[in-house]
Amino acid sequence: MAISLSKGERIDITAPKFAVGLGWDPAPGNEKIDLDLSTFMIGENGKIPSEGFFVFYKSELTTVVDGEERPVSPDGAVIGAVDDTEGDESDGGDDEVVDVDLSKIDSQIKEIIFVVTIYDWETSKQNFGQARNSYIRICDGGSGEEICKYELDEDFSSVTAVEFGRLYQRGDGWRFEAMGAGINGGLADYLKKYHQ
Repeated sequence: MAISLSKGERIDITAPKFAVGLGWDPAPGNEKIDLDLSTFMIGENGKIPSEGFFVFYKSELTTVVDGEERPVSPDGAVIGAVDDTEGDESDGGDDEVVDVDLSKIDSQIKEIIFVVTIYDWETSKQNFGQARNSYIRICDGGSGEEICKYELDEDFSSVTAVEFGRLYQRGDGWRFEAMGAGINGGLADYLKKYHQ
C-alpha cells in the first residue's frame, strides 16, 4: 500500500530500480505552466562531483529509452525526464518521470535531490499558485506499484521553485525524505548551491 508523505517524513526505499514521477495540472484560468523535474547527485561535501551529475532537460549526456532521447548521469544511475511543457502529458498521471537504478550509483554519490522549477519563471511571472495537484511519487521499477507520494499544499502557492525530496544513503540502504523547501528563484539558484 502506498504511503502519503508529509513534509519532513521519511521512508526506506528497498526497490533497486524505481521511477520518480512529477505531476501537475494548470490552475483554472491558466492555459499552461511548465514545471521541470531535475536531479542533483550530491557527494559527501554537499556538492555535485562534476557537471554530469546535474541531470536536467538540457544535459549533454543522453541515452535513448523506448525511442526517446533522455538525459542521463555519467554512471547511468539516473535517467532524466522528457520535458513536458504544459502539464498535460499524462492526462491526470505523471507528467515527467526520472528513472533511478540504485545498483549503478557512483560510490561518491551520497544523496540525490529532486528539484522542481518553473521554466522561464522570471518572464512568465508564474509561481506554484498557477499549478494544481502538484506532487512527486516513487513507483517500483519492476511492478510499477506506487511506494510513496508527496503532494504540495497551499503553503507553496507563492514560490517559484521547490526541493521536493531527497534520496540519501543510510547505512547500506537508501531513504527518501519529503523536503518541501521552496524558494523564489530558479534552477540557477540551485546550481549555485550545489555546484563546487
